Amino acid sequence: EVQLAESGGGAVQPGGSLTLSCQFSGDIPRRSCLGWFRQAPGKEREMVADLDRDRLPTYAPRVLGRFTISADIVKNALLLQMDRLKPEDTARYYCAAEPREGYSCDYHYTRQLYTYWGQGTQVTVSS
Repeated sequence: EVQLAESGGGAVQPGGSLTLSCQFSGDIPRRSCLGWFRQAPGKEREMVADLDRDRLPTYAPRVLGRFTISADIVKNALLLQMDRLKPEDTARYYCAAEPREGYSCDYHYTRQLYTYWGQGTQVTVSS
C-alpha cells in the first residue's frame, strides 16, 4: 500500500524559511513523477514544483528562485525547501507521486494528474 504524508508546515513571518517533507510508505518506483502543489482558501489548487523521472525540477513562476524541490531516495522522502516566504505562499501544501509511465511528467504536472496524494500540511506566512 502506498501512502504519502506531509510534514513540516507551520507559521512563519515573511522572509522566513520552512522545509516540508513528504514521507512515502510502500513502494514508490524510483522513476515516479514527484510533485508539490498548494491550495489557499477560496482558490484552485496550483502547481508549485515537480521532479521528472530524471529528477530534473520544474518550478511555478511564483516560487522560482525561492523554493527548492529534492528527493531523498534512501529515506523515501520528497522535500520542499522554502525560502524568503511571502504572505501569498500561505496555503495547504500537498505532495503527489505518479508511478505510471507512458506520458511525460510535464503532462502529469500541468494537469495535476497523480495517482497518489498526501493529506497536506499547512503553511501560514504572516506578520
